[in-house]
Amino acid sequence: MTAIDPDVVPFASPAAASGVPFVATPVAYDAILLAGFGGPEGQDDVIPFLRNVTRGRGIPDERLEEVAHHYRHFGGVSPINAQNRALKAALEAALAERGIDLPVYWGNRNWTPYLEDAVSEAAANGHTTLLAFATSAYSSFSSCRQYREDFARVLHETALGGTVSIDKIRPFYDHPGFVEAFETGVRDAVERFLGEGHAPSEIQILFSTHSIPTADAERSGARDVDWGPGGAYAAQHEAVAAWVMDRVATVVPAAADVAWELVYQSRSGPASQPWLEPDVCDVIAELPARGRKAVAVVPVGFMSDHMEVLWDLDTEAAEAAAEAGLGFVRTPTPGVSPAFVDGIIDLIQERLEGRSPAERSRITSPGGSFDICRPGCCENVRAGFKPAAAGVAP
Repeated sequence: MTAIDPDVVPFASPAAASGVPFVATPVAYDAILLAGFGGPEGQDDVIPFLRNVTRGRGIPDERLEEVAHHYRHFGGVSPINAQNRALKAALEAALAERGIDLPVYWGNRNWTPYLEDAVSEAAANGHTTLLAFATSAYSSFSSCRQYREDFARVLHETALGGTVSIDKIRPFYDHPGFVEAFETGVRDAVERFLGEGHAPSEIQILFSTHSIPTADAERSGARDVDWGPGGAYAAQHEAVAAWVMDRVATVVPAAADVAWELVYQSRSGPASQPWLEPDVCDVIAELPARGRKAVAVVPVGFMSDHMEVLWDLDTEAAEAAAEAGLGFVRTPTPGVSPAFVDGIIDLIQERLEGRSPAERSRITSPGGSFDICRPGCCENVRAGFKPAAAGVAP
């Protein structure tokens, strides 16, 4: 594990935005807000849920039903709510074990329990200084800024803006507790394939994450950092994948000769709109021509096994591998593993204690991640400007 030099990779704060060095400040938060995406929990929920997800886009129900079959296949139930219930319980237990007296409220963007209900309940219980953990690790509009915009919207709609404050925990893609599951999964997959007699050159590792519109990717992350093609979103995923492969090679030397690349999945936009590529199934189909005989798909963009993992990877990617005659493994997500839960508690303690960047647990990563975002960070230019709460530099 390598600590980022704060002089090389500065954090953003109102002071830093005006050229003053970052100064860590402890905050006396009185509750944790677990902010999730949400998902249907029965067949009757599916279309109303998808209406919420696509609100404002004017998509008719007939089009939504084309996506709904993923949920219909699993009885109309997304696993995401059950996973967040388990995570909430695990966080409550871990906080109590460490003697941190903070209740955990859970609210979703797109389905019950809604963020509005969670924030209102917290305020009714006298908890008004909330630290939010959003269940997405990377920088982009949908995975970071949209949650901050949701917090601003909720505070306005509940008329709690003058009473309740919500700060968002930084993007946590580079926290060791998050990446440990991917490291373990890749190591196990490489050892399995080697044990089956495959040469390293016959093995392919595909790190898979949710595709997003190219325009959103290019605007992801702080605007004063040169992230390269794909913005912070692509750069952060690439950094995690490279770190994982380097770590695995220290334990399994043959892994140094195993090929890997970042791929994308779950595209949902119109064909006319560019999204990040290549698609995971398209790449799998090409692997035999590269001399590969086995593939491990690593859901590096996902915190838990929700619908995109179950359908796009466990179903479609697995079928693509079978059609290509490849050995196939899908490695685990962090879920509620002890390392990940401990990592979230560590992220909470960063803010409670006001740790400086050099004091924080991090793998080597590009550009850092920010407690307080610079103006324009991860902005969705297609949707127009919206106010965003939870740490925006003036």
